[in-house]
Amino acid sequence: MTDSRLIETEGADAAASNAASADLGSDEFFRRARERLSFEVPAGLSDPSIIAPTGDFGTDQMLQIIAREKPIRQAAVLIPVIERDTPSVLLTTRAGHLNEHPGQISFPGGKIDRSDATPLDAALREAEEEIGLRRDFIEPLGYLDVYATSFGFRILPTLARVRPGFELAINATEVDDAFEVPLAFLMDPLNYRRGAKEFRGIPRTFYEVPYQERYIWGATAGMLRVLHNRIYPT
Repeated sequence: MTDSRLIETEGADAAASNAASADLGSDEFFRRARERLSFEVPAGLSDPSIIAPTGDFGTDQMLQIIAREKPIRQAAVLIPVIERDTPSVLLTTRAGHLNEHPGQISFPGGKIDRSDATPLDAALREAEEEIGLRRDFIEPLGYLDVYATSFGFRILPTLARVRPGFELAINATEVDDAFEVPLAFLMDPLNYRRGAKEFRGIPRTFYEVPYQERYIWGATAGMLRVLHNRIYPT
C-alpha cells in the first residue's frame, strides 16, 4: 500500500531531481560526495536524544518511542559505488537462515565492535568478512547521516568509491549473494514509491525501490534516498 499524499507532495521535486541526476556524470557525483561528506562521527550514533528527522511524522514518532525503550545498537554499513563505465551500487542479499531480516537486501555492514577504531573500520571489516571486498579497492568518501530503525539500530553509512577488478568471496553464513544496480537508477526519485505500515496504531511510511526481480525497501532504500538528497539537493 502506498501513501498517495506523500507521493503527490514529492512529485515536483522528484521530476526536477530526476532530470538533474540523469545529467550528472560519475566524476561530478564523486566530486560532490567529497565536498559534502566528512568523517566526523555524528552525535546521533550514540546519543538517544538525537534522532535525524525522516520527514514522515509517524516514523519520527516511532523512533522517539524506540529511543526511550531500547538501548542503541550501533552499526555501520558501506555504500560501495563501483566506478564502471556505467557506475553501479553493490548490494547484498542477507542469508535466509539469519534471525534478523533474513533474505532482505542490504549493504555490506553490521554491528560496530569494540575492536573497531571507527565506524569506517567497522564497515570495511564487515564488507571484507561478508563478501570478500578488499580494502585496497575501496576509497572511502565520507559518512552520511545516522539512520535509525525500529529495532533500535543506529546505522552510520559510509559512501565509498570502488575500483573495478575485485573478486568477491561470499560468506554463506551471512550473505546469500551480491549484485549490482546502476547508480543512475537508484538516484532517480521516480523509481521510488512509498509503502505504509502501522507501529502501535501510528501510521508510518517507508521507501520501496523494486529493481528487476529484486525488492529493495526499508532501511536500505531509506539510506539510498538520504544519499540522493545529499548529492542532489532540491
